[in-house]
Amino acid sequence: MVRRWRGLWRLVAALWAAAAAAAAAPFDLAGPGLTVTVTHAGVTLPIAQTPNLTAGDSLSIKADLPPGQSVRYLLVATFLRGATNPPPMSWFSESETWTSKGQNGLQITVPKGAEQLLIFFAPETGGDFKTLTSAVRGRPGAFVRASQDLNQASLDRARLDAFLTALRRIDQQDPDQLKTVSPLLARSLTIKLNNDCLQKMAELQAACLMQGPDSLVLDDGHGTSLVQTLTTGDPASLTQQLSGTPQAGSGYYSPYIGAAIDIARIMDSFHTAQYQYIPALAVAKGDQLSLVLNTAPSFHTPMSVLVAALPAIAAPEAPPLEPVDPKAAYCAEKPGLVLPVEGAPLVFSTDYARNLVLRLKREDGASVDLPATADAQAGGLRVDNAHLDPARLTGAIDASLHGDWGFEPFEGPKFLVQASQPTTWRLAADDRQSLIIGRDDTVRLNAPQAACVEAISLRQPSGQTEPVVWKLTAPDEVQVTLPLKDAQAGGVTLLIKQFGLADPDAAPLEVFAQTGLLDHFDFHVGELTGVLKGVRLDEVKGLTLGGAQFRPAALTTSHGTDTLTMVTSDPQAAALKAGDQLQAKVMLNDGRTTSLKVAIGPRRPNISLISKSVSPGAAGAGPHIELGDKNDLPQGAALAFSIAAHDPTQFSDRDTVDIAGADGRVLTTLSLASGLVLEDAHVLVATLDTSKALNASVYGPLQFRLVDGGDEGDWQPLATLVRLPDIRQVKCRGAGRAEGCVLSGSSLFLINAVAGDAAFDHPFEVPEGFTGFDLSVPRPHGARLFLKLHDDPTTIDSLVWGGDGVAGADTAHPARAAKPAAP
Repeated sequence: MVRRWRGLWRLVAALWAAAAAAAAAPFDLAGPGLTVTVTHAGVTLPIAQTPNLTAGDSLSIKADLPPGQSVRYLLVATFLRGATNPPPMSWFSESETWTSKGQNGLQITVPKGAEQLLIFFAPETGGDFKTLTSAVRGRPGAFVRASQDLNQASLDRARLDAFLTALRRIDQQDPDQLKTVSPLLARSLTIKLNNDCLQKMAELQAACLMQGPDSLVLDDGHGTSLVQTLTTGDPASLTQQLSGTPQAGSGYYSPYIGAAIDIARIMDSFHTAQYQYIPALAVAKGDQLSLVLNTAPSFHTPMSVLVAALPAIAAPEAPPLEPVDPKAAYCAEKPGLVLPVEGAPLVFSTDYARNLVLRLKREDGASVDLPATADAQAGGLRVDNAHLDPARLTGAIDASLHGDWGFEPFEGPKFLVQASQPTTWRLAADDRQSLIIGRDDTVRLNAPQAACVEAISLRQPSGQTEPVVWKLTAPDEVQVTLPLKDAQAGGVTLLIKQFGLADPDAAPLEVFAQTGLLDHFDFHVGELTGVLKGVRLDEVKGLTLGGAQFRPAALTTSHGTDTLTMVTSDPQAAALKAGDQLQAKVMLNDGRTTSLKVAIGPRRPNISLISKSVSPGAAGAGPHIELGDKNDLPQGAALAFSIAAHDPTQFSDRDTVDIAGADGRVLTTLSLASGLVLEDAHVLVATLDTSKALNASVYGPLQFRLVDGGDEGDWQPLATLVRLPDIRQVKCRGAGRAEGCVLSGSSLFLINAVAGDAAFDHPFEVPEGFTGFDLSVPRPHGARLFLKLHDDPTTIDSLVWGGDGVAGADTAHPARAAKPAAP
């Protein structure tokens, strides 16, 4: 194990050193060029359109040297057949480029069994050809590896060049487009995109995106370098760590960096006293191969031999192109039609893909071919449909990409393509009553040609039209947002324009007034009234439940919620049974109908409140508060109240009384064991001790209900619980009216405002969340201040204390509430 890890660390160290060398010497030196064509099965293509070679292919390779070339270069081509199988001498070809014969270059044929093809530019020394053949045959594996990595690095360099060239062009023409276009470029070319750059100023984005270019290239999903074997098994994490170092470009470990690391190590491993080998990346354009170097050639011993790789000799492999969204739909007539695709960056960075067409096949078998071009900046295939005749596209369309990959035809991905034609648009069933005036609203429209929508506008009854916001949400659906804030109820029309059609489709819609929001309908067995709750219930015309017709009786509104009492005289109401789950049909004034699920409640207890009284304790001579509303119940006091039962309800020892807040949440329950006393079967007396049953955070309206053996009665109002501050003293200084007073105590935040007179003129507002112990308050007219409590701010209460109202009374007793009168 120790030996294994030592070897691993030696590998990492070698990679680090090679990475440092590669980073310090990027491929930016222009070398010589080549003119290369390939003939396969009688068809000749330039090298830029040849992704692979096969046995039997004929190649024409000529050196492209400047006219004044002073150094004589020997051009050598050799085929390889594996790491452990040296090539025969017949697989080596040479051309003396400085001779008239050598200027014609090499005419070679790919032999059977060959797997790679390397090109050498060697300075003429007399024994150069023999030296090269001996080096290759002596270490074929090293040259096989060099061929693979050079080929891969050249392809990755092509992707990187395409990305950087496009960024520079966009930066010069329209820098504002970088944020939109760069993600498309990165997706098309499988380039790592630094999204942080897009958050910078527009002027800085391009420079940021082009930093550390060697670390931008990701795996292309088509060809891979053998160096990727280093990223599996135990060395994987170490290699990833290495890739984050400055020497390796501070970025994602990519095939481009991997190839550079490998080539640097491989070339260094087999230099001789006479020759050193330096890698050359081949940049293809047409039939020209421009060689790019990362090391300046040397013409002193050891002299530099340039090594370049041609495409691999292998079976053709079609590009793994696929739609970005396989479910997306596209319109054949849309100008500038782009089909977003990904997965094959070589389609965008090389000329390997030829004669691309989008083939549209109709149901009758006829087809139409539209030329297509790979456009990395657009993020897909740009389709030329300028001369498309829409009349040729009717019914369903089967669309697929066709073309040539080098010499071989290939069929690419399929697309869902639609054709424009007049159609009837259907409103989604859930949206037929959803257009409400007073707000922006959305509806969904369905038709088979949804992808062909060009624009949608809204036409009012007056004939006035305005464009609306819309989006394609499915191949057969568009979602439209309608501006209805100032609209009138009635009919409107959507005008839906399709690409290539002169006249828009018309879709009539009905716009309604604001509808009510139905929450629930509360109805119990044996009753002739029910309660409907919701919003805007003034729009309700009637309700049908189990065949019984209900009509509106009384409408009340509280805190934005409507309560509508509905009554019926229909005898069918008597047939409703507790527990039944029914659908109520609610009719609105404008003719719309809606449904509401209703559960029939059980027969409820029939009770009423007889009387109530509060026992807070006797008020002493110190400061105390006299409550201005007899319905207010001070927290800490005990409330006694009596309840009457009406036929057919009778009280029993099973009964309990729930006490709840305004929201209906039960706060405490009284029973015969705690708080309830039966006077007889028709009268029940209850006592609520707020100091024990309710905590200090409970306040506001209280309500009660009777629970008779599990049957819950209706909630009825009981009292308003108010919390009182602990007032210790009130001191007033001076005798003039301009002199104020100081109110001292604790929990003063429970006071909403204080005034010096009953009219509550010029009150002092207590700040929310006040935590102090002294308040500066207006001077009273007598020995009485007037205040409003936080828990009942609509009622004016009185603060009374002993003394003459000038100096006040200094007492240790808190303010207490005087006992309110019984109802």
